[in-house]
Amino acid sequence: MVIMCWMMDSWSNKWCSFYHTSRRRQCTQSQYADSLAKQKAPGSFSSRMDSSSSSWCNNISIFVCTLLVVSSSLCPAQSSDTNQTFKPQRELHKLRFIRAHLQKINKPAVKTIQSPDGDIIDCVLSHQQPAFDHPLWEGKKPLDPPERPKGHSPAAMASENFQLWSLSGESCPEGTIPIRRTTEQDMLRASSVRRFGRKLRRHVRRDTSSNGHEHAVGYVSGEQYYGTKASINVWVPRVSNQYEFSLSQLWVISGSFGDDLNTIEAGWQVSPELYGDGYPRFFTYWTTDAYQATGCYNLLCSGFVQTNNRIAIGAAISPTSSYNGGQFDISILIWKIHLVQDPKHGNWWLEFGSGILVGYWPSFLFTHLRDHATMVQFGGEVVNSRQTGSHTSTQMGSGHFAGEGFGKASYFRNLQVVDWDNNLIPLSNLKVLADHPHCYDIQGGINRVWGNYFYYGGPGRNVRCP
Repeated sequence: MVIMCWMMDSWSNKWCSFYHTSRRRQCTQSQYADSLAKQKAPGSFSSRMDSSSSSWCNNISIFVCTLLVVSSSLCPAQSSDTNQTFKPQRELHKLRFIRAHLQKINKPAVKTIQSPDGDIIDCVLSHQQPAFDHPLWEGKKPLDPPERPKGHSPAAMASENFQLWSLSGESCPEGTIPIRRTTEQDMLRASSVRRFGRKLRRHVRRDTSSNGHEHAVGYVSGEQYYGTKASINVWVPRVSNQYEFSLSQLWVISGSFGDDLNTIEAGWQVSPELYGDGYPRFFTYWTTDAYQATGCYNLLCSGFVQTNNRIAIGAAISPTSSYNGGQFDISILIWKIHLVQDPKHGNWWLEFGSGILVGYWPSFLFTHLRDHATMVQFGGEVVNSRQTGSHTSTQMGSGHFAGEGFGKASYFRNLQVVDWDNNLIPLSNLKVLADHPHCYDIQGGINRVWGNYFYYGGPGRNVRCP
């Protein structure tokens, strides 16, 4: 069979004639989806998709070959149930949309840094970052930080490095911020190109899983919260397929668990769909309508304003923890000043590591969170797609249950909240919840060194979690 297609790559427009001879009587789209899920990453992900594509079209970019394979679905025209006809106009429209979106979010760089994990880091002038595409911020510049919470003593060191891209000694100049460049391949991996960089819409409840999202979390509620701080153990959990993820994060929450949910989120995540690999990466997220039309990850839309030239949001974290070996954690602080004390702004600020101020979420982005939060949550989340009909083997945390303890199970420690007077205070009523305890569990505690803490996580599928 000969398929003629018009394709565009990043350098030229070419006609490509692709000869495909079927040796199978049946070919399903799910087989292709399984193939596509094999991504470049440490551990379980590989680059088989790349190598198979290049063997078919040696002189064409992987992106174009992937478009061709998607369009033909790797299937001969034997199926009577599905129309396998290649529609070049649809693919060209998709390609034009992708390129227009990339032009919008990838800003001009004054310097470019190649990270050892394959990322490209662009050093972008601060006032040209995506946040300032918002009509309320147009023509403005980043704000100066407010006073940090009382009881917090940052001790940032110039030599402190938490990310792979900066280990070479390269850095972004003053007056710029490092932004991980988004590629065509990044957008093509997305389950929905038009929702790239956003979480899928879903009904959200704290006390149960929804749409395959499963949690092991600690939380406090019932008061007015102006921030939170915790140290999060960093691991490299295995993620079973491209459309699942595993994360560990803080949630700052207000509104009901309906369509008006406001959240601010930060932590680390492994997401092959978003990043194309299995590295744990520092991330942020926000929404004002329960993940429907507002918000995004990192700097993939106009929202979070970055002020720091040392941290790239979305970049890989290094080092990580090992089972029965060295343990590594990151400290995250999110806080705001009471509107009485800061009537002009009231923005939510983010600190990473030992005193590295990353930036802020402008208060005008939010409705319920414009003043304060009504809940703070800490813990792990995975997506269980049940792609094979059974529970996923995607790991949470270290991939081991809470009962194994230090050096084996993942932890959160020194959990605190910020009160109305900008004081960091210990939690007084921490509750813990695991909605699938045979798959992922949690155990809380308190001591003089770690304050409020908990161990959490698990392997996913096992004899008690089929």
